[in-house]
Amino acid sequence: MIKVTESARKQALRLMEESGEPNSFIRVGVQGGGCSGLMYELNFDTKELEDDKSFEDNGVKIVVSKKSFLYLVGTTLDYSGGLNGKGFVFVNPNADRTCGCGESFSI
Repeated sequence: MIKVTESARKQALRLMEESGEPNSFIRVGVQGGGCSGLMYELNFDTKELEDDKSFEDNGVKIVVSKKSFLYLVGTTLDYSGGLNGKGFVFVNPNADRTCGCGESFSI
C-alpha cells in the first residue's frame, strides 16, 4: 500500500479538480533511468489497466502496475512546497540510495 500525507492529499485533490476529470486518480510507477537507476513516475489518469493494483488512502485513489508495486510497497507520497521547489515527494523505505534531487533511487 502507498500512504498519502495530508499535504499530498490537498494538492492532489486540487489538481484533479482543476483538470475537470471527475473520475481521475493518481497513477504512480517506476521506470529505469535517473542517476540512481530507477525513476519515479506520477501522473493523473482515468483508466485502470488489467494488471493494476489500486488503493485509497486519505481520500485519494492511487493506482500502481504490479511491476512497479514491488518497488513501492510501504512508500509515502508527500507534497513539499518549500524553498527547494514544489512537488510531490516519494518517501520509499525500500530505497537503498537516492539521488540529491530525490527523483531517482536504487534498491
